[in-house]
Amino acid sequence: MMNFSTNTYCDSRTSKDNVPPSAKSDAPTSLRTKQRTVLGVLSQNEQRGPSNSKGSQFSKHSSISDSSQLVFLGGPSSSSFNVYVEEACEVVLATSGEEVVSDSCYIDTESEALQNEDVRLLLELSSSSFQDVSMQSEFDRSLISEEALCVSQYAQDIYQHLRESEVKLRPQPGYLDKHPEITNGMRVILVDWLVEVVQEYRLRCETLHLAVTYLDRFLSCKACVKRGKLQLVGTAALMIAAKYEEISPPELSEFVYTTDSTYTQKQLVRMEKVFLQVLAFKLAAPTINQFLCLFTSIQPVCATTENLALYVAELSLLEMDPFLKYRQSIVAAAAYCLADYTVNRSLWPNSLRSFTGYTMAEIVPCLIELHKLYICAEIRPQQAIRDKYKSSKYCRVSLITPPAAISVP
Repeated sequence: MMNFSTNTYCDSRTSKDNVPPSAKSDAPTSLRTKQRTVLGVLSQNEQRGPSNSKGSQFSKHSSISDSSQLVFLGGPSSSSFNVYVEEACEVVLATSGEEVVSDSCYIDTESEALQNEDVRLLLELSSSSFQDVSMQSEFDRSLISEEALCVSQYAQDIYQHLRESEVKLRPQPGYLDKHPEITNGMRVILVDWLVEVVQEYRLRCETLHLAVTYLDRFLSCKACVKRGKLQLVGTAALMIAAKYEEISPPELSEFVYTTDSTYTQKQLVRMEKVFLQVLAFKLAAPTINQFLCLFTSIQPVCATTENLALYVAELSLLEMDPFLKYRQSIVAAAAYCLADYTVNRSLWPNSLRSFTGYTMAEIVPCLIELHKLYICAEIRPQQAIRDKYKSSKYCRVSLITPPAAISVP
């Protein structure tokens, strides 16, 4: 049996939080680019820019098209305000398509009315910078709902693309026949170790699913991988998945550290190069997690049901037999059904049946296998996934007693 060092990176070193660079403290004001005043039509972000004493949200959230910061003067002095309105009216009229007449000898009534209306709108825009937080929060909520609506319009297209990709980028179910020195038990230990590393560095669930997918695809394409190189292959798979999915992936030295320096940085970089060549740089592979997230967005469930579905979906990563013979979308559907049945005693809703085209007859074979794995998860030697989902973050779903049997209509 091959033993991976799983406790060496849990010593006095502090875990690395996956915090995006934007979350760090901003640079001092004196080091920022010189501010300049922009008159005229403002962008949507600038219209909503706060003008309170803090003034920090503007620098973090506004869109800046060049190196200079755009500052809207919400409350200038009376003298500068007159100049501001006069110049701004020319800009507004120019952008509205009306001809700006430099000679003031002739201004008809219609143009004068349009100019007055533009001035009024401009003043309303200037006063909008003094809106309170509640108004801005309501506007943000409306934007979020519009984005969700936009995504739902393309959900079917996204699903069809994932279904096509899962066929093209599918690993071979019996690929271990090409690797005499590697057994299914070694792969189970490797995946369990990857779960611990993902937890240690607080990486995303999708990163774990991608890493296991890359691992299976690599071993499907290559032959005769040595036993001593299996952990190197798994580490390279996780490193590539982290670079693809994470905002701030762990550094190369961190991946070397997780292996207890069994491999050098040079070996890991070389394996990464070979890995990408074997996968032909096709890294946008569908995963069980992607399908499951799409299903729960189409038919929302409670937090307990959703986390339980994620739990049993990760359990399926441990066993290549029989789950590699099923498509990722089928495994995701089985995980959804198993979680929904465990918590709510319901299975496959009509909304997902019409959305996916899958019937219960197509899901049941995988559902039975997943149910068996769920029942024996407590007594398996590898407990990393189960320990992960004991956390309150995941509603402690791994402590839920699985149903003894599933009644399929």
